[in-house]
Amino acid sequence: MTNEIPRTTSSTSDRIQAHLEPGPAGQAESPLELRNRQLARAGVEAAQQVLLDRYRLASPVEGFELLRGASQRFNVKLHTLADLVVRIAGPDEGAVQWFPRRPRPAAPALPGLRVPPEARTNHAAVLQAALRRVLHITETDMGNVQLAEHRMLRLEKHTGLNRQFTDFFAFVQDSTTACAQAARQRQQVTVKDVESSDIFDEASREAILQAGSRAAHSLPLVSRAGQVIGLISSHHEQPLRGFSRPQLTALASTGAAVGGWLHWHRQTAVLDALEHLHSTARIAA
Repeated sequence: MTNEIPRTTSSTSDRIQAHLEPGPAGQAESPLELRNRQLARAGVEAAQQVLLDRYRLASPVEGFELLRGASQRFNVKLHTLADLVVRIAGPDEGAVQWFPRRPRPAAPALPGLRVPPEARTNHAAVLQAALRRVLHITETDMGNVQLAEHRMLRLEKHTGLNRQFTDFFAFVQDSTTACAQAARQRQQVTVKDVESSDIFDEASREAILQAGSRAAHSLPLVSRAGQVIGLISSHHEQPLRGFSRPQLTALASTGAAVGGWLHWHRQTAVLDALEHLHSTARIAA
């Protein structure tokens, strides 16, 4: 099996989230597509309502425009901004700045990841390099990246996996997957044989098997504070015997490095985008 990893693609949920609109008129949606669109909309709509109340906007549409403008200006996913608008404390009443006196540390190192110097602050480039690194260590060419947002795991990038798989796992809400268990336990989880494992419910098992995956490994991306920010999972065409100690150590190092970088990105680029959103809303008020 080659270690040359094909170009990663955006997840189904990203395509849905792009404009928060259904498909072409008259085109029937599958139940999974409908579920994914509803989940994608729900997080953004919750943020719109927060912004509507906070800034006394005329309509939720204005809240969406604030999110979209900040997302485009700072190259941060709209759904990521929406997640933080809902989860973190808002600015003080009448405050000019949302995050005054905020420190601005340099981007942390990413040992083992082949990220060009000019792309070391780029979210998409770092996640792509992280996925490539994990698949190189685990010796496969199928895998995916999920981020923890809106109390779910959201599929962010993938390679080598088919449409049925990516639609099914666009959002993971329950504990009947290896990735959900790795996130809850904050440790690596190896499924040596998907067909016989008791981790999965039958629907999840079928979605994995039909994609040609017979084994899987999930690596949590953990910040220094112990927060699971995301997961990287590898999928394998044959059942596994397990991984060697050097492989597991290399994976743990990668998970910690990428988790630290994601935390840094949220504390810098993402908060910059939210600060811009706050400033724009105050000027418009």
